[in-house]
Amino acid sequence: MASQQSQQQTDEQVNDGFVVDTENCEERELAYRERGTSRPITVVGNPVLHKECKDVTEFGDELASLIDDMFASQRTAEGVGLAANQIGVDLKVFVYDCPDDDGVRHTGVVCNPVLEELAPEQRNLDDSNEGCLSVPTAYASLARPDYAVVRGQDAQGNPIKVRGTGYFARCLQHETDHLYGYLYIDRLSKRDRKDALRQMAEGTPRYEVVPND
Repeated sequence: MASQQSQQQTDEQVNDGFVVDTENCEERELAYRERGTSRPITVVGNPVLHKECKDVTEFGDELASLIDDMFASQRTAEGVGLAANQIGVDLKVFVYDCPDDDGVRHTGVVCNPVLEELAPEQRNLDDSNEGCLSVPTAYASLARPDYAVVRGQDAQGNPIKVRGTGYFARCLQHETDHLYGYLYIDRLSKRDRKDALRQMAEGTPRYEVVPND
């Protein structure tokens, strides 16, 4: 427990009010997942994915263990971000291990995330392919702002801000959406959503998923 807190305090150095999430990424990610246990991924249709999750109110050992499991699950599924409801847990927390468009790696945790509204001059849309571990084997083009700021809390309940550009901005928006009951396919046209679900039905996930009864 003491060693975890020491590591997390190091992780949460801030610069201009934003978390520094680009330092010691490999070591931090490895420490999380070596403590954790990989869990199967819930997929579209599972009720936990289609409702707003509960706020995190307890910042202790149980949350720390969940975060470890989330990093382990994310690595098993070869993802770059994972929300708690994607492993069946009804809590507002997501983890990420994601590069931006410059190839800089970002690794961290956000509890109770809130996506900041962007000023009109900051809303430069990037229309790129997007996929989701909960919609396995499917991809679709979706326009999202190429810059994002998320406010929330760290694993100890301290207030934090995370910002991202390009692919990492997409990840922050995607994972925050999850915790409010939205999958990326919910933002597609009916035709594109149907096509994504067809891709999923025809594909075979490369990781274990929870079947919908």
